[in-house]
Amino acid sequence: MNSAERLRIPAQIALAALVAYSLGFWFTSLFPGYLPKIGGLWSAISAVVVTQVTRKDAASSASLRILGSAIGAITSAVYLTLLPFHPLGMAAAIFATVVICAAINVPSHGRLAAITVIVVMVTGSLDPALSPGVNALLRFLESCIGTGVALLAVWLWPGSSRQPAGDA
Repeated sequence: MNSAERLRIPAQIALAALVAYSLGFWFTSLFPGYLPKIGGLWSAISAVVVTQVTRKDAASSASLRILGSAIGAITSAVYLTLLPFHPLGMAAAIFATVVICAAINVPSHGRLAAITVIVVMVTGSLDPALSPGVNALLRFLESCIGTGVALLAVWLWPGSSRQPAGDA
């Protein structure tokens, strides 16, 4: 692997995170009170999670991210609609989320779904006046923003279609 190949993934991750943070911040700022920095953070995290060495790996990671985020957002929105935030409630929602993932035969999505539960619930606890549904929807859409940016970066970047030497 030459030095350009060794720097490709770090450059893709850094660029995708920067673009995703900026877009997520901008998008979430359209909803007053819903914490644009969290929107930028969650979009950037999604971009980092999805950016992979190859286009095929990135596409696989994207499906995990989107479906996991959707399941986690729905579970946490339901919980927060019925009950206020509590760490034990968060743990129960994480448990339910991972069980749901296993029940619908996508157990590998459970970890990312659980992370989404944590982000939605902790964000909601920062301002309990926030609508649980809007909060969860924003976190899901921010995941989509970061995922889309990562896929675009990997797809457009030269050399992303092949497995690097030494990783085969």
